[in-house]
Amino acid sequence: MRAARLALKVLACLCLLIGLVWMGQGSGYFPYPASSFMIDQTPWIIYGGLVCVAGLALLFVSRSRS
Repeated sequence: MRAARLALKVLACLCLLIGLVWMGQGSGYFPYPASSFMIDQTPWIIYGGLVCVAGLALLFVSRSRS
C-alpha cells in the first residue's frame, strides 16, 4: 500500500508540473522551445488548468487513503 501511495504522489506532482508548464506556454510566459506550437495558444491554458486540477485531486486522494 505504501508503494501505491508513493506512486500516486509522484504522478500527482508530475501532473502539477506538466499542467503549469502547459499553462505557462499557452499564456506566453514560458516560451520554450521557441518553435513550440503551444506558445500563446489559449486552449493550452485550459488544458494545463485541467491537468493541474487532476494532479491536485490525485494528491488529495493519496493523502486521504489510510
